[in-house]
Amino acid sequence: MVPYLHVLPKGKRMEKEFGEIPVGTSGKTAIEVARSAAIKAGQILLEKFLHVERITFKGRGNIVTEVDMEVQEEIFGILASEFPEMKLLGEESPGEKADCGYVWIVDPLDGTRNYASGIPFFSTVVGLALDGEVLVGVNYDPKRNEMFEAEKGKGAFLNQRPIEISNKKAIKDAVIGMDMSYDEQGAMNGFEVIESIWPEMQTVRIMGSSALGISYAAAGRTDLYFNHQLSPWDQVAGILLVREAGGIITDRAGKKAGVYSDGLVASNRTLHQEFMNRTEGMNWRKTRGTKNQKTP
Repeated sequence: MVPYLHVLPKGKRMEKEFGEIPVGTSGKTAIEVARSAAIKAGQILLEKFLHVERITFKGRGNIVTEVDMEVQEEIFGILASEFPEMKLLGEESPGEKADCGYVWIVDPLDGTRNYASGIPFFSTVVGLALDGEVLVGVNYDPKRNEMFEAEKGKGAFLNQRPIEISNKKAIKDAVIGMDMSYDEQGAMNGFEVIESIWPEMQTVRIMGSSALGISYAAAGRTDLYFNHQLSPWDQVAGILLVREAGGIITDRAGKKAGVYSDGLVASNRTLHQEFMNRTEGMNWRKTRGTKNQKTP
């Protein structure tokens, strides 16, 4: 058992100023259940890696495999068994709303294109939100056996060790992470951002997994991460990881990131501010309008 988690008696709940974090039917805490589900998902992903049989296109560059579906079904089974009254929202069954009551939000395979192409950079995301506020988030990279996890108010961790956001103070010293959007214009706008900054930065990395991209920023592996447009399952764990690691994460307008944010920027406060200043007025900053955000 991880020492910073508090296991409560079966049926009890932990009261916090930000709401209740429930305990499952087995007596496991929500983060323990999320962690277990992600590990089980990782086992399936490793077994099927390099053996994908069927790829379906959901849109340009956006694919799903039979493995995505199998893993999501496995995770949903675990979550439904422990929390039968809670809603489930997954990338492959996006029917529920992520900002109404308790909702488990799942990306069974983030980085599907990497996975299907034999690129060993992908992960599983499991998060719990209450009325859109993220309470628990895990992001598991099975190839490296790396578990990024956070519980609101308790810090962010990588394999049980605390992580912190980068302390770099200037873009010129920064390693920047980004990902292409499925929106063609959004992708072009992202490259425009990089072109406008280059060469006044160290380098840029296109991750191929937005969940890992945000997690790497939370862990200080990259100094800033930005993305044009994401879905709740892409960013649910990362939003909490960055905040609990001491960072700031906003949408493209600079407002507090939520599960439905229109794009995001994650870094420490100083780098974030410089990035926002340098991208002011650029096409990448033009937003569609977002829900439930406040100035951070």
